[in-house]
Amino acid sequence: MTSSEEKKTPGLWTVPNIMTSARIVLAVVLFAVLPMKMYTTALALFLVAAGTDWLDGWWARRYNLVSQLGRILDPFADKMIVCGTFIYLVTIPELTEPIRIMACPRVNWALAPWMVVVIVMRELLVTMLRSLIEGRGGDFSAKWIGKWKMALQCLAIGLCLLFLIRVERGDPLCRFLNFCMVVSLWGTVYLTVHSGIQYIIAASRAMKRD
Repeated sequence: MTSSEEKKTPGLWTVPNIMTSARIVLAVVLFAVLPMKMYTTALALFLVAAGTDWLDGWWARRYNLVSQLGRILDPFADKMIVCGTFIYLVTIPELTEPIRIMACPRVNWALAPWMVVVIVMRELLVTMLRSLIEGRGGDFSAKWIGKWKMALQCLAIGLCLLFLIRVERGDPLCRFLNFCMVVSLWGTVYLTVHSGIQYIIAASRAMKRD
């Protein structure tokens, strides 16, 4: 291996990997404050963690610091904070109280356990497919629909936390926040399922090529 090739090989503790590791630590702290109903702190922690998710990817591409560790650690950190936060949120009564819409009075539009199950199952499925394809030497990088799914999941979580903060303060904007929260949650479920199907199709095509 030449010296120029050695320079192109990123080390273990690059800036993107450090930010990803910090996101995992932030997730642990977030899971600690949620049961204590420290929703303002939880929202701040989540926003910082979501910001590092965008920043570490940009930094890795900008300075050619994409590493094997980063390709494994980054999606793990994303799934940890998103799935973990949704699991904690679904235990909060204010978010699961029935919400009815006159056009569909029999449907409960609030956050429900089945939504979280769908989100977690999709993430596990994509992780399994990524391991399978990349284990064969293929490329299973994140697609744009997966990035939009992640962005909408972060928006839904942020709105849920903001709604909890405003409910505690008796804010008159709660009704509007409740509506935005419902729209983002159902949009998240749709994109979660849709992106999962797209990844399944991509994986099946990759396996057929092999």
